[in-house]
Amino acid sequence: MKKLCVAVILTTLSSAVYAQSPGFNAPEGQGYIHGGFSGPAPTLTTVAVAKTLRDDAWVVLEGNITRQIGHELYEFKDASGTIMVEIDAKYWMGQSVTPATRLRIEGEIDRDWNNLEVDAKSVRILN
Repeated sequence: MKKLCVAVILTTLSSAVYAQSPGFNAPEGQGYIHGGFSGPAPTLTTVAVAKTLRDDAWVVLEGNITRQIGHELYEFKDASGTIMVEIDAKYWMGQSVTPATRLRIEGEIDRDWNNLEVDAKSVRILN
């Protein structure tokens, strides 16, 4: 019984200290923290520049998907050219687009022997 009381007291004290810590801004009665990075975001990349980047480089592209090439493979176009973009179904998040829909795609360059594409991690409609 003594160990149980000590455990309850320690848990209560640690929760109270945590709730008073800097950066804790959870709504009343909820035990989660909001937060994230505050600073410069990744800058916009053109397709032409993306084609020159190393494998796994992060890119942010704005333009349109012009056509579907395969199951999750699409041709993406901006003013500087076209590039293949792989978009897993989970990243569509219920959004429907057409070739007229302007998009912002964030992802990583994926280079193989003679193949280059963007592995999308985020797809957002701009218009």
